[in-house]
Amino acid sequence: MSEQQRSPKPRPYAMARRAEQVGETRQRIVDAAVHLHGTVGPAGTSIAAIAERAGVTRLTVYRHFPDDTALFTACSQDWLSRHALPEPEAWERIPDPVERLRAGLADLYRFYRSGAQMLAMIHRDRDVVPAPVREFREAADRARVDVLASAFADRDRRDRRLRLALTAHAAAFPTWRSLCVEQGLTDKEAVAAMVALVRDLPDR
Repeated sequence: MSEQQRSPKPRPYAMARRAEQVGETRQRIVDAAVHLHGTVGPAGTSIAAIAERAGVTRLTVYRHFPDDTALFTACSQDWLSRHALPEPEAWERIPDPVERLRAGLADLYRFYRSGAQMLAMIHRDRDVVPAPVREFREAADRARVDVLASAFADRDRRDRRLRLALTAHAAAFPTWRSLCVEQGLTDKEAVAAMVALVRDLPDR
């Protein structure tokens, strides 16, 4: 076979452009899914709706994201990358337990307020979130609570258990939503109320 009859190798520019187009398509799909998750919620988001908003076919969506876990993971990473996340590493550097709790809750409540719409939808529809994604988020929540509760030097088992439960309640998104959205408290007021709750354990 002559050189002229052989199929030409793809040029580097063409290959780079193809990769760029694939990346652009993937991002459109992610953007569409993030928008729908934050407006109608995960339970109301179908592959067909994602494909329509992204301007692609359903098959194209599946080619990029073969299952719900892959799609939710990509959406979560994309959404989180656009927000200033809580920083439990910074809380850990505060030795005083009450001051650590106050700083941690203020950081969490700031994050909750900035992402309130999406977080409300995700919590409402948490049962349809793929288990690996849901379990990763729950583990992150537990780790944050541990950082906040571990500063208290409770020796009594009952006190440790109660303090941990109250801290988890104070650090939860539904608690912030109840206090600051439904009851109209400011973040600062809500932090002060929850610090008092966790700090002052009830009498036996």
